[in-house]
Amino acid sequence: MKRLIVAIDGPAGAGKSTVARLVAQELGLTYIDTGAMYRAVAWKSLQLEQLTEDRVARMMQETRITLESTESGSLVYVDEVDVTSQIRTSEVTAHASFVAKIPQVRQALIEMQRQMANSGVVMDGRDIGTHVFPNAEVKVFLTASIEERARRRYDEMKEKGLPVDYEKLKEEIGARDHADQNRTHAPLRPAADAHHVDTTGLSISNVVEEILQLCRTKLGAGE
Repeated sequence: MKRLIVAIDGPAGAGKSTVARLVAQELGLTYIDTGAMYRAVAWKSLQLEQLTEDRVARMMQETRITLESTESGSLVYVDEVDVTSQIRTSEVTAHASFVAKIPQVRQALIEMQRQMANSGVVMDGRDIGTHVFPNAEVKVFLTASIEERARRRYDEMKEKGLPVDYEKLKEEIGARDHADQNRTHAPLRPAADAHHVDTTGLSISNVVEEILQLCRTKLGAGE
């Protein structure tokens, strides 16, 4: 597999992480979950009670985030501490929107993300195709109805034994959408040349196959 950068963007709960991980496995590429990186910053911020933009920005100067790919997803480490499960709580989810708006946080994480993509990579997030890798060979924008996204997140959290309320999830996802779409730095929006996929009612395998076909077409055109 030649070097290929696949950028998958979209709002919370659109299925980006699951789809991106499976696409990376099929193509033999590295998978990077950038959303987990912002959650990791949010987790550390809450743990240390660094809750203002200035304090979080200073905290980032002494923060190391690493990801380890596994068949079931990514293990997330903050300063060598495994925080994979801790970063999936509602409190961290809500705080991630706040830290994601801080320019110093975004710049630090973007530098980390670009360093991780020395070889071929599948990376999902909210500004991968527009900001992190604007020259990515394949750009995809995934979306789904807010009801569908809340249901998926509800099922995921129930399966993990976490306390969850469906209506509250809908509210949180709606608030996250608004924050992501209206932030000053790198707001959530599809790249002009992104391929749009509405995953509402689609199976994971159908979405994965559609993206794989895009990748095959791109690789074939480059040969």
